[in-house]
Amino acid sequence: MTPPAAATRPAVVTISWEREDFENRWGLFKGGRFTSVNKTFTFILAAGIAAAFIWLMFVLDRGTSSLRHIGEMFVRPGNLYATGPATLFFFWGVVVSLVKISKLRLQRRALELAAVPTHREFVLNETTAKTVLDRVRSLVDDTRYFMLLNRIDRALSNLHNIGGVSDVSTILKAQSENDENQVASSYAIIHAMIWAIPVLGFVGTVLGLSIAIRKFTDALAPTTDMAQIKDHLKQVTAGLSTAFETTLVGLAFALLLHLLSDLVQQKETDFLDECNDYCHAHVVSKLRTRPKENNQG
Repeated sequence: MTPPAAATRPAVVTISWEREDFENRWGLFKGGRFTSVNKTFTFILAAGIAAAFIWLMFVLDRGTSSLRHIGEMFVRPGNLYATGPATLFFFWGVVVSLVKISKLRLQRRALELAAVPTHREFVLNETTAKTVLDRVRSLVDDTRYFMLLNRIDRALSNLHNIGGVSDVSTILKAQSENDENQVASSYAIIHAMIWAIPVLGFVGTVLGLSIAIRKFTDALAPTTDMAQIKDHLKQVTAGLSTAFETTLVGLAFALLLHLLSDLVQQKETDFLDECNDYCHAHVVSKLRTRPKENNQG
């Protein structure tokens, strides 16, 4: 005999969050809910990519190609203190954004499931809601991890306590606001990276200027050794290079990450709007609660 717990879980589902979520497929860390990401997983992935990028910059710096200056910009001894962490934060933000895109694709597939019958004659009430709930729960392995289906599940599960259509709308609206807040909070880590990257660039600027000023002071020392004067002046220009190059790297990384995160966030906002439209068109508009019968006599 099949155990009761197993009997309540669908044997075959249309979408499986456990198997198809990008983070879950790696089998190392539990994936974030909806489009949120696992911070540990994304950090490890970003650290590996950043290390490979810095290694590539070392290769360019030691080469003779026209790209050598780009490598030097990242791995110059004075620059690396700022460009190293900035590179890590940049790729962390990029990895988070790309993982969110993958998770958003999975969430969007729920819109195509036709969880609620779409024919015009269908009416949602206390009786049909049970049938729809069973169908919704049979389409995926767990509705809690799908934004749209989670809304429908919560609304219809409480239908027996609802007295009117406006109450259903209130539940859906409250859940919609919760989803919007969760999506907004999932960008906190990216916003932190966008703030931190240019700060690291400015730290490199201060470091470079301090080196340049110190070496310029040494160059002003009384001496007739032209070789020593030239050496001090080279160190002055190296400090100025560190100041300007780390600022350039920080601002460029911050700008690119800001543009990418805005693009991803706009896609998520569009998805939230589609979820709202779906709920209004296929849940609220089809809801007809039965009037309560009065027992007389």
